[in-house]
Amino acid sequence: MNRNSRRSLASRTWLGLMYALTVVALIPLGLVLWFTIAKGLPSVIHSQFFFNAELPPCEPSCPAVSNAGVSHAIAGSAIMVGLASLMAIPIGILSGIYLAEYRVARWSSWVRLGADVLVGTPSIAIGLFIYAFLVVPFHHFSGYSGAVALAVLMLPIIARTTEGAVSLIPNGLRESGLALGLPRWRVSLQLILPAAAPGVITGALLSVARAGGETAPLLFTAFGAPFLVLNPNQPMQALPMTVFRYALLPYKSLQAQAWGAALVLIVLVLAVNLVSRWVLRRQIALAGQL
Repeated sequence: MNRNSRRSLASRTWLGLMYALTVVALIPLGLVLWFTIAKGLPSVIHSQFFFNAELPPCEPSCPAVSNAGVSHAIAGSAIMVGLASLMAIPIGILSGIYLAEYRVARWSSWVRLGADVLVGTPSIAIGLFIYAFLVVPFHHFSGYSGAVALAVLMLPIIARTTEGAVSLIPNGLRESGLALGLPRWRVSLQLILPAAAPGVITGALLSVARAGGETAPLLFTAFGAPFLVLNPNQPMQALPMTVFRYALLPYKSLQAQAWGAALVLIVLVLAVNLVSRWVLRRQIALAGQL
């Protein structure tokens, strides 16, 4: 066997090993999806699942239990994630622009270090901090405190992804803006940020996906409610908390609702991730055309 044949054989061998390891890595994901769909689909196909709220359980055959739904959890998740996005996205984008445009500034390294530490901080620790900071002083669980906890989780993700997206913009665009006499902050906000918008949007969507799937911070802050609540100043339910609490109850119907809520949560997170990847690919395609 000559040298080229050995190289070709080694290349095919390692390529086959790579594909095999990829399949092995996808097996747990496939099993989770299959098991969740198999368990949760029977609950999702019923209309009351999306329109009813949990009612106080009485007996295993009680209609209040068998007709329970997750409308209150869907509404609570939407409200708290929406409020968290309003708080975290503007601050995260401005922080990311600062890190990218003023990377040699005095405070940039500390901001970057803080963002990296927050990314790796356990979510339950952040929930406990917000509990001590907002819930205990006011003696009150609320959707606002849950939104603040989710915003803290979202902030470093948005900041770091925005920094990466802004750093990819060519310096020629910055120099052209400065040559026209624009101050640097206007160049950053009016020229650089629109050019980096797809990457910034991708980071924001990824942070929304993470916030939508968090349970631990909400246990300490939003606490949950067994009925539909639209006032963020009151305790609110969320889809992850519904999965956690329904699964622990001794009612088969509510355990089935937990699987259904888990399926809805997975579908929503998957949809957000697919949208973010589509936006990122569009950015790469537009950059290639330029």
